[in-house]
Amino acid sequence: MRAQHSTVQLADLTDDFIADPYSAFAALRSRGPVHHVRFPTGDESWLVVGHEEVRAAFADPRLRNDVRHSADFEDDGLYAVGRNMLQVDPPDHTRLRTLVARAFTARRVQALRPRVQEAAGALLDAVVADGRTDLVASYAHPLPLAIICELLGVPGVDRAAFRAWSTRLVALDDAESSSRAMGEMAAYLATLVEEKRRSRNAPESDLLHALVRDHDGDGADRLTPQELLGMAFLLLVAGHETTVNLIANAVHLLLGHPEQLAVLRADPELLRGAVEETLRFEPPVPAGTYRYTAEPVTLGGTQIPAGARVVLSLAAANRDPARFPAPERFDIRRDPTATRAHLAFGHGVHHCLGAPLARLEATVALRVLLDRLPGLAFDGDGAPRWRTSLMRGLCELPVRW
Repeated sequence: MRAQHSTVQLADLTDDFIADPYSAFAALRSRGPVHHVRFPTGDESWLVVGHEEVRAAFADPRLRNDVRHSADFEDDGLYAVGRNMLQVDPPDHTRLRTLVARAFTARRVQALRPRVQEAAGALLDAVVADGRTDLVASYAHPLPLAIICELLGVPGVDRAAFRAWSTRLVALDDAESSSRAMGEMAAYLATLVEEKRRSRNAPESDLLHALVRDHDGDGADRLTPQELLGMAFLLLVAGHETTVNLIANAVHLLLGHPEQLAVLRADPELLRGAVEETLRFEPPVPAGTYRYTAEPVTLGGTQIPAGARVVLSLAAANRDPARFPAPERFDIRRDPTATRAHLAFGHGVHHCLGAPLARLEATVALRVLLDRLPGLAFDGDGAPRWRTSLMRGLCELPVRW
């Protein structure tokens, strides 16, 4: 067992670090897979950067999602909106996941393909005559937002407000704005849930109606009020934010690697590989939610004490040369089976429930875009401007055709 690391001060959220966090992760990984770090906020955590160690940590039952296992825990005030699957452990996690898993089966997700294609086509119809657009604002963002809102039953008139709340909520550079957005979204969701309750016997079958019926039922697996609110919040935010970034990141990478784009245009069967390689190379979620050690844990040869906060770096794990040959090379021709060893959607019982939907939306979005716009190119120099956010995504993506 290695001796405890000295604390590493992570870089502030400078433009250089936001543009390229991977160099910092590689430097850490060269010194070992696990490090005690201090974030720019002053908070301290254990950061895991090796692929094998991150994967093992996801599956280790001693690493809990419930904040009450933290040595610093005082009250439930650290919950965002309600109480959701990312904040609990089995058996509560199993119960909550089972209640919504039926909406994300492979059959139900594939049944959404025509609707995703229709929505993607309509979004391009609105801009194609202009010859240029910000692809984030006009395509990558509204497409997954429309699909998840339809799936859950969020009225179309409310989607612009929801989009603004979600963007502010995950921002890291304005804590006050993020807090206000959280409060406004919580109030909105509480009102929406009450509207679903009043119409719970209506013939429509959106997921929020189903969750309300689960909340109001008599079974042992019924949702508590906080769980109902938390599930609505998680499904709406996580159900589109990650896919927004996946779509935009994929297009940016393909335009920035024209030889890869040419290969994809010549062989559309490589679309699956393009999506998986984007998930590996530029994952839309750089790190998993906090884990807390319920007891002392040895990970990667390093002992982590009980009650410690642990951050699993998906971005670092996905570029670990011990797992992926030439990890700094973006290559859509990698074997998709091997590439899917990436951890962009997590691993184990907390593997992202919406992964099949995200993959479907990204694949359809890329196919429709490349089919409709054969002359697609950067509108400008293509230099990315990354969001200062919990997500790994672009502020904008100016393109022309």
